[in-house]
Amino acid sequence: MIYTALGDSITFGDNASSPRLAYPHLAVTAYQRSNPRTIKGYVLARSGWTSSNLLDAVLWQGSEMIKRSSVVSVWIGGVDLANAAITPLVNGGPFPNMELLLQFRRNLSAILRQIRKTSSARIVCCTQYNPFPSSSIAVEWIGRLNHTTQGIAAAYDAKVAPAHKWFEGKQAELIDGYREGQLEDILGGTLPIHPNDRGHRVIANGLAPYLFPKSKVSSKKK
Repeated sequence: MIYTALGDSITFGDNASSPRLAYPHLAVTAYQRSNPRTIKGYVLARSGWTSSNLLDAVLWQGSEMIKRSSVVSVWIGGVDLANAAITPLVNGGPFPNMELLLQFRRNLSAILRQIRKTSSARIVCCTQYNPFPSSSIAVEWIGRLNHTTQGIAAAYDAKVAPAHKWFEGKQAELIDGYREGQLEDILGGTLPIHPNDRGHRVIANGLAPYLFPKSKVSSKKK
């Protein structure tokens, strides 16, 4: 069995204390503890990748890997929103408009279409948790992003893993460097948006039933 995790900095493992503690690796090792079937995990993700970057990577780098995969997860869109929000915060100007969601919709549709074209893999799309629950505009736009993700996933018969629910009300415990939960926190020099080690464990535990629905997956807490 091959599991391929597609995404951005969260999937890449930014702010996890070790790559082995990022959620893709944790999900694979948890599966291995409880199942005799061999599994290999691959990650196609980079810090700063938007949905456009991931689409390019899927088309030009990941075709063979995806073709051989039994399950593929897709976690993307946070950087699309972050890029649209940071410039207005720093320089002034309007916040995101609907063109952002239209572009995200086109990119995610193309990603899932390419996976379906080259592979029979189970596809799991992850929703985006909100690192800024105290900002109404973040609540609004992350909600819109997740609604778009859910709609596109349904169109391609992909499952939806509700990562936003796993973090809801627990952001201070699960996000590295979490401060006030305000969008303005991104002006503090570091981005308080990535899961800490505990956050990655929560993701791996929540995601496992969607990745491996017919398997027993045990997860050891540290």
